[in-house]
Amino acid sequence: MDSEQLKKLVIDALEEIKAIDIVEIDVRDRTSICDVMVIATGNTNRQVKSLAESVVLKVKAAGEQPVGVEGQTVGEWVLVDLGDVVVHVMQPQTREFYSLEKLWEMAPNKQES
Repeated sequence: MDSEQLKKLVIDALEEIKAIDIVEIDVRDRTSICDVMVIATGNTNRQVKSLAESVVLKVKAAGEQPVGVEGQTVGEWVLVDLGDVVVHVMQPQTREFYSLEKLWEMAPNKQES
């Protein structure tokens, strides 16, 4: 499955469980760790965990395996590594504090570094 198909699957899974403010960031020209980052918000640790679990279940049902999942115990920020797509599901205060969108927006292109 290519990164675009995987990204669509992730966004569908997040939308099904009412994730808030889903943002996709194409980072191909900024890093080699992945092609796309998807960031979403859940209002509670329970919703954050459920959103991440929904992503994992959809991906597995499509025949793919996550590389890893971090942060499920606490549920403040769960990262789901799918290889070409990395998913960050956070509570509002965590998302605001880390401002990943701004961080990646300011990151230089690989060719510029």
